[in-house]
Amino acid sequence: MRKSSGKWLFTSESVTEGHPDKVCDQISDAVLDAILENDPEARVACETFAATGMIIVAGEITTSSYVDIPSVARATLKEIGYNSSEVCFDYNTCAVMTSIDEQSPDIAQGVNDALETRGEGQLDIGAGDQGMMFGYANDDTPEYMPLPIDLAHKLTRKLAEVRKNDPSSVLGPDGKSQVTVEYDGPKAKRIDTIVISTQHKDCAAEEQISDIVKNQVIDAVIPSELMDENTKILVNPTGRFVLGGPAGDTGLTGRKIIVDTYGGFGRHGGGCFSGKDPTKVDRSAAYAARHIAKNIVAAGLAKECEVQIAYAIGVARPVSVMVNTFGTGTIDDSKISDIVNKVCDLRPAAIIRDLDLRRPIYKKTAAYGHFGRNDPDFTWERLDLVDSFKEEASKL
Repeated sequence: MRKSSGKWLFTSESVTEGHPDKVCDQISDAVLDAILENDPEARVACETFAATGMIIVAGEITTSSYVDIPSVARATLKEIGYNSSEVCFDYNTCAVMTSIDEQSPDIAQGVNDALETRGEGQLDIGAGDQGMMFGYANDDTPEYMPLPIDLAHKLTRKLAEVRKNDPSSVLGPDGKSQVTVEYDGPKAKRIDTIVISTQHKDCAAEEQISDIVKNQVIDAVIPSELMDENTKILVNPTGRFVLGGPAGDTGLTGRKIIVDTYGGFGRHGGGCFSGKDPTKVDRSAAYAARHIAKNIVAAGLAKECEVQIAYAIGVARPVSVMVNTFGTGTIDDSKISDIVNKVCDLRPAAIIRDLDLRRPIYKKTAAYGHFGRNDPDFTWERLDLVDSFKEEASKL
């Protein structure tokens, strides 16, 4: 939520695809994609753990297809860049272990046949779990994302691009960024602080890393008008970052949920996204909530919007839908909620249908954020509700 007056600072972080937690998110979503490619109706809840020289993939998967999970995991590690002992992890020699069971039949019966239609001869899938999901948007950026997380993601993505474009790069796959933005009221004014930590080879000097990051990453990403003589830039502030990836820290699926969403600017319901098929409303309803919030702001109904959707397990329709525009709405929030309920079908099956979620599109969501990205597969970023929202608002 943005403050309406006064100067204030807000900080968000991002991590590269080589961060150990993000490694696990990408493996979990790569497994999901491999299954959905052959069985779009599969039920997948896949989690990954990474440690020194070891990957463990576990979860509950019900599918008619076969996937060689160790091969998927190794291919993902190779693509990220963990290909030798020089970067502390090698896709070719690490151990990959699996422990997979089927989805609980107690959960499956509620998902397969929602409470509302049970016994009526027609099927409507129920929510795969109880819980609340949030979506958020504001007018900080053309992508309707908060500026701190938008810039943090662009920095880590550029850091990975610089590394991958140079076969002899001294940079390693693991890394983080952090951006502190100074606001004056609701408007972002300047960058106060940028922090970037990047794994590097042992032969690299501190000054060399600093030059690469400042000249090829920060200068290429951050608009010059947001920087001034008081902007602080910190590169590898410990002075050394050779031991990285799963060798430097264990990784686990779902441990970077704020990086995945709005950098703390908007709330998070608590459930992670990666490794989950779209019957899990932790994922699909969070995408739907973002879709709605973004279209509300794009329709001019608010400058900032947060949407909460809540479900009961095995029940198709949400138990609640809430819209909060933090005082920036052009009409009352309750009226915008009424518009959302009229225009949007938020049953899980309808979300899956409308956003076309039974496709192998998820691995690329698992690094650099699930929101604010200009990719046609990210259907929840479309502005296809704007006209409907405007039309309904005009009737009030």
